[in-house]
Amino acid sequence: MTCKSNADLQAIVDEVRSISEKGTVADYIPALAKVNKSDLSVAIYERNHSCIYAGDYMRKFTLQSISKVLVLALALQDRGVDYVFDRVGMEPTGDPFNSISKLETSIPSKPLNPMINAGALAVTNMIKGESENERWERILQFVSCLANKPNVSYDLEVANSELETAWLNRALCYFMKQHKVVEGDIEELMMTYTKQCAIEMNCFELARIGAVFALNGLDPETGERLIPVHIARICKTFMVTCGMYNASGEFAIKVGIPAKSGVSGGILGVVPEKYGIGIFGPALDEKGNSMAGIKLLEILAERYNFSIF
Repeated sequence: MTCKSNADLQAIVDEVRSISEKGTVADYIPALAKVNKSDLSVAIYERNHSCIYAGDYMRKFTLQSISKVLVLALALQDRGVDYVFDRVGMEPTGDPFNSISKLETSIPSKPLNPMINAGALAVTNMIKGESENERWERILQFVSCLANKPNVSYDLEVANSELETAWLNRALCYFMKQHKVVEGDIEELMMTYTKQCAIEMNCFELARIGAVFALNGLDPETGERLIPVHIARICKTFMVTCGMYNASGEFAIKVGIPAKSGVSGGILGVVPEKYGIGIFGPALDEKGNSMAGIKLLEILAERYNFSIF
């Protein structure tokens, strides 16, 4: 399947691209500081197997925090709802995504939700496998299945860059190990997590994954069940309440769809029963979300009545 260029969508991209000048790239991860912050592209995958795009929709980028949703879906299948949420909460937080403060003050001492770094690290720790390599291969296979791309890979430079600078994430892991939220070797967990965040794809592949969630876990092309219905719904709920970091409430009001962003500038959007959306715009606001990407979604939501509310 291929995407077709869409003039109306391109006009919106051209309209909002200048917003990128006000943002900054995620230079605290050295490898991400090299991108062109004016880049902006989008693909929209419809449930009837058609796809439209604007911008350089085949440009690859790393998933970063978008991967949290996908690994959560796998962990829920591996361990079940009760196991996962005994160790990770379900509540949104107004704190930054890498905050440690709530771990120190919450009783029991577990992450508030799977979309902040502490919760995502705990979820990655739950993936079944006898070794770090086996757990990583299962994550890759699952993401490949969702994207319908057999050779999904990761950016080694980005993964190594994150691994070498992830001191706060290590601190989160050791704190959680003290409280028996995570188990096993912390460096192995960090290796899996940084590779997970460095998984590469383009807007079309990300939109295709969005279509799986839009159809409550069904493959949009074959109708095969890829994710159980109740797990797809849990993931979409977290995307609404926590998916855009501590700007999720404002995003729900202005756009009103399940979405998950990453500090590479990617956004995964889901319009239930209709569309999967993939966006790449690396210029970020102060919350870590793509500035032009959010504005693009705001315009689309208003024009085409996307909101689920």
